[in-house]
This record gives sequence, structure tokens and C-alpha cells, in this order.
Amino acid sequence: MSVIVVAALYKFAKLPDYRELQSGLLDFCVAQGLNGTILLASEGINGTVAGTREAIDALIAFLRTDKRLADIDHKESYSEKMPFDRMKVRLKKEIVTLGVAGVDPNEKVGRYVNAEDWNALIADPDVILIDTRNGYEYDIGTFQGAVDPHTSTFRQFPDYVKKNLDPARHKKIAMFCTGGIRCEKASSFMLEQGFEEVYHLRGGILKYLETVPAEQSKWQGECFVFDQRISVGQGLVVGTHEQCYGCRHPVSPDDKASAEYQIGISCPHCFDSLSEKTRARVTERQKQNELALKRGQAHIGVTQKRTGQSEG
Repeated sequence: MSVIVVAALYKFAKLPDYRELQSGLLDFCVAQGLNGTILLASEGINGTVAGTREAIDALIAFLRTDKRLADIDHKESYSEKMPFDRMKVRLKKEIVTLGVAGVDPNEKVGRYVNAEDWNALIADPDVILIDTRNGYEYDIGTFQGAVDPHTSTFRQFPDYVKKNLDPARHKKIAMFCTGGIRCEKASSFMLEQGFEEVYHLRGGILKYLETVPAEQSKWQGECFVFDQRISVGQGLVVGTHEQCYGCRHPVSPDDKASAEYQIGISCPHCFDSLSEKTRARVTERQKQNELALKRGQAHIGVTQKRTGQSEG
């Protein structure tokens, strides 16, 4: 089988007709044999899709026929197998959910920093480097010196800022996320809060890992991705993590060696906190999966390793 191209794409653009775009975009993707999820909202488009080289190229060309998306960018990585089960195009209020009215990167946004210039920026001792991703993403990899906001959803980021950062004292803020979309929206929010020097990594961690040589990299660990590869490393090679069915936290090889790791059920991150209801559900699912494997079948749901859409 040919190598599958995985494309992460987004663009903030004014799309008041986004509802009318849904069916045509879905039909096009299905016709190309693409799988993944694309979100549409009045503020733009966000998604991760996978398919052949020709299918990905056709999708980008199709999107660029809309002049509002003519300069849409995307990041590519690769997988030996299809990392998504089906194709979805969904309508949303926001293409990445911050939950704060009036924040619009189409109107106001921080300063973009290219991957090749990122190391110099974060070496500045006056810069506060903030990882805008969720805690389970931070846990398996981040930039040297990055602050963990201890959030479980992007919606919690505004509260973190209001409680921990002050425009009068924190003059230079640099932020990053997986593909660039969260930190771009976060930069718009922070400008609204009165912060003046706000920087964000163009193309996110994925562009950095693709662009910056390993010997120069300030990245530590692996980068969580929202598909069945779970994580990628330097050069965007598939990482070493899997995912716990009990709590959805990424599971490292060391985690799997722990006595608290039970395949398909729990891991060290949830062993002591998993509810009895969840434990019973995942235990039964694992039992059915093992029975299906003995029969030479794949139990339904076994390849669906996570819920939700990439926040980017």
C-alpha cells in the first residue's frame, strides 16, 4: 500500500456562508477517498485529513478555488496506514473553541514567528514561553522552558491568563501549539487583554519538527497528534506512544512496563482514579476485542483510539 499523507490545515477567514459549504466539501473529500474531520465556522476552517498524495493535492487545490482560502497553508506528515475511520465535515461555532465572545484572529492577531527563527526568540530571557495545549499533550513533549497552564481544554486558557499573567509585568509572551491554530487564537485573546508583545509559532510544533534539524532542536519528547498515530517525533516520524482506552492519556513504553498498565483498560495515569463504571465498560470492551481477535476479526471500535477533533 502507498504511504498515506496526513494533512493538518486551517485558516481563519470570514465565511458567513459556511453552512452552504458543508455538503460540497464533504462530497469532494469522499470522492477523493479522503478520511478525517474538517470543521467549518463563520471564522474559518480547521481539519486533519488523510489520503493519497493525489487526493491531498486535489483537496488543497479545491479549497484554494475559494479566494478567501487562496493562501491556506497545511502541514504534512505520513503514515503507513489510514489513521482515520471515515470522513466528516462538521459545522461549529468556532473552529477551535476558546469560548470568549469577540475574539477574532481575522481582526487582530499576534506576531507570527517562523520555525527557523523560533529558537532565537525563546532564548530571550525576557520571553515567557507558554504551551497552549492541554496537560496530556504537554506531558509527553514540549519546548525547553515552556510553562504548562495545566488545562484540560482550550476553554480553560482564558482563566489561566487572567489568574497568572499581567500585561504590566509580563511584556513578552511566546506561545505554541500543535499546528498553530490554538496559539493564533490565544494571541488574539491576549491582545484584547492588553498584552502588547505577543508571538506565536507559525505552523506550530509540526512545522518546527519538520523544519528544524534534530541537532538544533529545542523540543523535548514527542508531539501528540489527534489521529491513530498518537504521537510524532523529530522529522515527523511516528512516535512511541499509544493511548489508554480508560482515560485517553498517551501511554509511553515506560508506562506500559508499569504494573498499573492493563492493556485496553487502564494505565498509570488513571489506575487509581478510573470510575467503576468506566472500568467495567472498558474491561468488557477489551474482553470482546480479545474474543474477536481469536476469531480473526476486528472488534468494532478497536481502531477508534480517541474522540474529538484536533485542536491544532
